[in-house]
Order: sequence, then C-alpha cells, then structure tokens
Amino acid sequence: MTDSNPQPTEEEAVLPEGTSPEEALAAEIRQLKDQLLRALAEAENTRRRAQKEREDTAKYAVANFAKEMLGVADNFQRAVEAIPAETRKSEAGKNLIAGIEATERQLQATLERFGIKKLTPLGEVFDPNFHRAMLEMEDTDQPPGTIVQVLQPGYVIHDRLLREALVAVAKGAASPAPKVDKSA
Repeated sequence: MTDSNPQPTEEEAVLPEGTSPEEALAAEIRQLKDQLLRALAEAENTRRRAQKEREDTAKYAVANFAKEMLGVADNFQRAVEAIPAETRKSEAGKNLIAGIEATERQLQATLERFGIKKLTPLGEVFDPNFHRAMLEMEDTDQPPGTIVQVLQPGYVIHDRLLREALVAVAKGAASPAPKVDKSA
C-alpha cells in the first residue's frame, strides 16, 4: 500500500523559487534565533516579576496586622483625652498620663520600624489619595482646601496607604450672588 500524499522530508522540503538551500537555512536560523531571544526575554520578565512579588510580599506582609494595631494606637490617644481635668492635676493622674503616652510612643516607634508611618496632615493641602474629608469648616485664616483639623490620623506602610486620615477642610469664603441687572 502506498501513501497517496507523502510528506517531504527536511532534505526534500520545497524551497521558494529562487532560494538556495543556504538562504533557506539562514532564514530558518534567523527565525530560530528570534524565537530563542523572545523566549529568553519572556523568562527574564517572569523572573523579574516573581522577584518583585516576593519583595512586595515581604515588604507588606504586616499590613493586615498593622491595620488591627491602628485601633490600639487610636485608643491610647482617646485614653489620654478621656482623663478628667481634676485627675490631670493630681500626681497619680500625671503618672497615668505619662505612662499612657510612653506606651503610645513605644507603639509608634515599633510601627515605624516596620515601615508604618503616621500621617499628620494638619495645615497641608487636602489630597484625596491620603485624606478623607469628613466636614468643611469656615476658617478665614486658611486658604480653601487646607486641612484645619485631623479627626483621625492616617497611616502609610512604606509607600502604600494603610488608612486614610479623617480630616476637616477649610471651606472657601462664600462668594456673593451675581448681581442681575433688572433695568434691561
């Protein structure tokens, strides 16, 4: 039984008209080199991407834990603010405040060692990437869009936002209503 449509072997491959076997081999070599270079480039890109993902994982691994600890940091400040004025004047009250503030400083220092920094944007221009405006305040001393009060500090971990700061922003002066010429 004979094959009705035999496939030519490599040596018998049909060459385009006017192409010598050497030119065909040179073209095939160029094509294979191009494929090899593309495969090497893809492998290098994959290696770089994996390396960046490993670095990011190590850099931001504490993010979830840090978010939970921010509530603790906020509560230290609330504890100091909740101490009555008469207690603040007593020796025991002063010691209590000093202890709470020392613990808060230690917590902030620990957060900073892991790349977590507190945002204190008072007096800065409002940036929606780092701040959430909770209210606008009439404040003639500050230009519109300036943060005049920090309701809750924000935090970043390295270069990423961990928690936005809740702020009050200066409101622009109310512009007078345009006068309409009624004589026309």
